[in-house]
Amino acid sequence: MSFFKRSFSPLPSVTITGPTLLLRTPEMGDYEEWASLRAASRAFLAPWEPVWAVDELTRGSFRLRIKRLHKDIEEDEAYPFFIFRMSDNRLVGGLTLSNLRRGAAQMASLGYWMGEAYAGKGYMSAAVRLTTAFAFAKLDLRRIEAACLPQNTVSIRLLEATGFKREGYARQYLNIAGQWSDHLLYALLQSDQTTDRRF
Repeated sequence: MSFFKRSFSPLPSVTITGPTLLLRTPEMGDYEEWASLRAASRAFLAPWEPVWAVDELTRGSFRLRIKRLHKDIEEDEAYPFFIFRMSDNRLVGGLTLSNLRRGAAQMASLGYWMGEAYAGKGYMSAAVRLTTAFAFAKLDLRRIEAACLPQNTVSIRLLEATGFKREGYARQYLNIAGQWSDHLLYALLQSDQTTDRRF
């Protein structure tokens, strides 16, 4: 696994390379493939995400998203990644380390999505392991939090398989699919990774 952070570009970019996956900051050139994958996966993703905006998949909306994501990196507030399969450079999903808190906290939140055609193939597990390793080794975080709906058994299995521990239950935690929904709360500590470095 290798990390690369390009700090000299007007648009900051971060790349993480693993044995089978490449994770990198989204770019405007990704629009067509991203929009196609999200559109094809809409019914698959809808139960687990906030309601999509009317212009969710438009080029203009994507352009604004890219500007915001790069600003977040510049300000050390979030690190978004698209997940590409190395064998054919195919976009399979995405994940983000967001809500970075420094100082006494040194933590972030993890969110992710996977295209329906690529779900259940181990890509997200590998991507989460690469991202958490990057977060601890390069961002000097000590804690990564994640939350999922209690009925999302796939996400529960993913988090537990990648070392996250269940820590609690939050009532009406996020608005998902148009409803304020309870969530299970998970966390992974940097100290957990010293004995479980499966990436």
